Amino acid sequence: MEQNGSDAKKLKSSTELAEFDALFLELVDELTKNEIKNPEIADAFIWFKEVLHYNVPFGKKNRGVSVVTSYKHLVPEASEADLKIARVLGWCVELLQAFFLVADDIMDNSLTRRGQPCWYKKEKVGNTAINDSFFLECTIYSLLKKYIRDKPYYLSIMELFLETTLQTVTGQCLDLTTAASEGVDFSKFTMERYSAIVKWKTAFYSFYLPVAIAMYMAGISDGESHTKAKTILLQMGHFFQVQDDYLDCYGAPEVIGKVGTDIQDNKCGWLIVKALEIASDEQKEKLQANYARWETEAVEKVKAIYRDLKLEDVYKQYEESSHEEITNLINSIASAVPKEVFLDFASKIYKREK
Repeated sequence: MEQNGSDAKKLKSSTELAEFDALFLELVDELTKNEIKNPEIADAFIWFKEVLHYNVPFGKKNRGVSVVTSYKHLVPEASEADLKIARVLGWCVELLQAFFLVADDIMDNSLTRRGQPCWYKKEKVGNTAINDSFFLECTIYSLLKKYIRDKPYYLSIMELFLETTLQTVTGQCLDLTTAASEGVDFSKFTMERYSAIVKWKTAFYSFYLPVAIAMYMAGISDGESHTKAKTILLQMGHFFQVQDDYLDCYGAPEVIGKVGTDIQDNKCGWLIVKALEIASDEQKEKLQANYARWETEAVEKVKAIYRDLKLEDVYKQYEESSHEEITNLINSIASAVPKEVFLDFASKIYKREK
């Protein structure tokens, strides 16, 4: 019986993803079709069309689809017209994600993203990718204007996107400035700083944003409901980023779609912060000597210390306890938002491999 329920849930989830995917080409058309007909700017929009196709549709799309599934939980009898708006807003979240990632890959000197070369690494792209990231951000506001400018929640959602962008940019700045520009300085590699980076860089846009959009669409705009939702969702965001840091080191590149470079990039990630908490003085010296280096031998020395410290086991213990904490938090907070919204999110990220 439980298996049937699980199968039905997977089928429903794949159907929702298919419906979500089906809208993408229509939105690309709306964002580029008329401009391509204008000879003055046609070349730019032919280029931008490729930017959209290359950078937006190939992720897991959990953030975008979560707008739709959250809205369905909040408004079970939603009209098809409103569900289409929810999907458009979901794609706006995916566009925001693409905007961040195109720029992030340049800053991190990343090689691959979602199983293909990073956009800036493509022939004839290079630093043009910086401008392309600006374009991706602009598309969000074009779609908001087209689809919801007459809706009562237009201003709330537009402000939400602007606020979330600032929060994420703030988190990115914390991330980039925590590591020393030259050499290795672990003085800021604390769990407090790590938690701040995660909250601002990842949790707001990946977890709170999709649910908050659905809440505004459903007419839930009071501060108390949003504060309660945020409390749960930011904790989920922390859990998600710890997983991401773990997968950067231990995930299979062919599964996660990228080659992890957190060690080489001098990232203040969960693994190095945890290692510094429990390492001996001798191990700390070795980490100091080999972290933030691109030589294969140096990276392997860092990973060897991680193995000696049994960080994989430490992570698995963290995963279990954190999942339990989040579930208890969901069950303890009474809210205008049904628990299913949060449980749906939690089920997508628990034990994930990519």
